[in-house]
Amino acid sequence: MKLEIAKKEALKLRIGLSGASGFGKTYSALLLAYGITQNWSKIAVIDTENNSASLYSNLGEYKTINLKPPYAPERFIEAIELCETSGIEVVIIDSISHEWNGKGGCLEIHEQLGGRFQDWAKITPRHGSFIDAILSSECHVITTTRRKTDYSLDVVGNGKTKVIKHGTKEITRDGFEYELTVNFELINDKHLAKASKDRTSLFIDKPEFIVNTHTGRKLLEWCTESNEDRLRGVSNEIERCETVDGLKHIYQKNIDLKSEIVPKLQIKKQEIESLKNQIVESKNID
Repeated sequence: MKLEIAKKEALKLRIGLSGASGFGKTYSALLLAYGITQNWSKIAVIDTENNSASLYSNLGEYKTINLKPPYAPERFIEAIELCETSGIEVVIIDSISHEWNGKGGCLEIHEQLGGRFQDWAKITPRHGSFIDAILSSECHVITTTRRKTDYSLDVVGNGKTKVIKHGTKEITRDGFEYELTVNFELINDKHLAKASKDRTSLFIDKPEFIVNTHTGRKLLEWCTESNEDRLRGVSNEIERCETVDGLKHIYQKNIDLKSEIVPKLQIKKQEIESLKNQIVESKNID
């Protein structure tokens, strides 16, 4: 056991795409994958959606595994391992919702065991192995997840019950989103998306956008960029900046590099304010 300086190493992306039916999860996932690899033959889709991935075969010669019921966790693990041994670089699992609530998935297995709370002791390790297969894969992994509208029956002020709508909820076990590098939620049938989880800081709190190959390239650049390369780029950006507001934006965008960039930001801020004062004094003299 020892303390080490944190350093980002080359890693594999774990990307989530969630949305209602018809919002473009499969198509967006394929464009993302091509942005990462630039090679259709290195992309494979584990397809649980009635071979829907083949609808976009005009895009390129990517591979598919047409996974049919039962959707037990072990069958997804087997499909992931097949992709790894076949030289695939990006695996798309379309969709992981079937592993949870599809025919032969975790919820049905639980029901078949009796539906008791203690029965989860047998299912949770199997689901955990599925999640581990995604997280430890040698490939970049893109998962798609169905969403449904979430409601609850609440008691209101007059003592009566009322159905309350809480927006949408992913159809998989709670907590999966926290395992991802970035999770995109598709919000309408125009394929517009927003980031609901983002470890890269590239997309969070940004306006809605369309996921495409450029999105994949940005993510690949992020995961292959070393801390040294990134710090060098941020330092150059600080040096070129001409306003205090611009410096604030650089800080917010790279807050994880706070200890390294704050001294540079402070020096640059002093330079900008000094130049501003010189200009004001010059005008007063004139």
